[in-house]
Amino acid sequence: MKLKTRLIIAFFIITCVPLLLACIAAVGVSQFQFRAIENRMGISNVTFGKVVNTLQMLTEATDTIYDEMQTEADENPGIFLDEQYQNELNNKLKNSYSFLVVRSDDNMVYSGIEGMTVKMFQELPEYGASNYKMDGGYIGNDIQSFVRQVDMELPDGAKGSAFIITSLREAIPQLEVLVLDLGVAIVLILIVTAACMSAWIYRGVNSPLKKLKEATQHIKEGDLDFALDVKGNDELSQLCQDFEAMRRQLKITNEEKNAYDRENKELISNISHDLKTPITAVKGYVEGIMDGVADTPEKMDRYIRTIYNKANDMDKLINELTFYSKIDTNRIPYTFNKINVAEYFDDCVEEVGLDLESKNIELSYFNYVDHDTLVIADAEQLKRVISNIIGNSIKYLDKPKGYISIRVKDVGDFIQVEIEDNGKGIAAKDLPNIFDRFYRTDASRNSSQGGSGIGLSIVKKIIEDHGGKIWANSKLGAGTIMYFVLRKYQEVPINE
Repeated sequence: MKLKTRLIIAFFIITCVPLLLACIAAVGVSQFQFRAIENRMGISNVTFGKVVNTLQMLTEATDTIYDEMQTEADENPGIFLDEQYQNELNNKLKNSYSFLVVRSDDNMVYSGIEGMTVKMFQELPEYGASNYKMDGGYIGNDIQSFVRQVDMELPDGAKGSAFIITSLREAIPQLEVLVLDLGVAIVLILIVTAACMSAWIYRGVNSPLKKLKEATQHIKEGDLDFALDVKGNDELSQLCQDFEAMRRQLKITNEEKNAYDRENKELISNISHDLKTPITAVKGYVEGIMDGVADTPEKMDRYIRTIYNKANDMDKLINELTFYSKIDTNRIPYTFNKINVAEYFDDCVEEVGLDLESKNIELSYFNYVDHDTLVIADAEQLKRVISNIIGNSIKYLDKPKGYISIRVKDVGDFIQVEIEDNGKGIAAKDLPNIFDRFYRTDASRNSSQGGSGIGLSIVKKIIEDHGGKIWANSKLGAGTIMYFVLRKYQEVPINE
């Protein structure tokens, strides 16, 4: 669930549920308190309206006793001077938070509560005050009570009054309990609802955040070999999924960087090793010349020629290193032109043949393409391809009489070049990897073979940049055949 949706739901729940529960609680608590008030004060059908109109409720609470007193006042007023009757009335009034006061003229005959002072007594209404009969009235000042008055003529001729005095100080707390209970219930409902919603939101947010924190700690420590498995379509889950995608990409980038660093180290190691051999030879022959070992013109010529050849070997290694750096940055300088296949390979074979002849290697050449066959290629880079393949063949020739065959064939829309040797061949397990950088079938790297290990990877890169393909077949002890194809150039007629 999306975080936005979760918050919207939480908002409505926090808004509506407490309101609904508060209404239910208000009904439940009020009904309970209403029953308590009814039982305590002896009234029926207590409602919120009566509770709000306190005086009405207090009037109803003392109606029965008031009616009884009014009847006695009319029929038997002398009974109000009877202490037993006075106490009975007063006990009945206590449940209504009221008490009885009886007055004869200006004298207090009876008070149902202790602490009735003269000053408070003097605040009671005069005989015949109609405002305090029936529905009664409120007296503030020191009394702060609701007063109902019954007047009568006492047997001794005195003007008597009986008062039902309801203390608001005692009646109001009962109502305050009702309000307090409602307030506590509403507060508890709000707290519980908010706590539940907070826990729900927190649980939805905390779980992915916790996993995200653990993931960032892994990355901080350089550990990319972990998985951040968070499912869902909410914002935080999507953030974790994006973080996981970033981790995978970082891991791939890191692995590529480590592989690149290893390749660079291996290249430096290979170049250092392969430069050391010709340099050592050059130093040895130069020392021989300096020490006078080359004491004849023939010997001197042989020493100088050897030094020249070794310098050429070093130059080739340095050129490979320079070209390798261009491959890595995709900055190989291609100059594509239309090339006549027959003429181009005739010239290449003639140039290569001189070098192979000096190494006592037999070269055969067969060209099966038409003389007008063209390809779009970079002549210099294509010559590098042929030179690297033949150079690789020469390194691994192990027969007394070496043999290299170059064949150029027409295969439909392509020309196919095959370069075959009778060297020691390549094992089947090594064949798929020979075009990888720095891959060597001979891990021992004996100095007679040398090489940087990037020759065939350069060949593959150049052929693929020409839109072609290269592969090899080989058999241990018999030799190897390298194949590559280039698409033929064809004129597209323009319809006028």
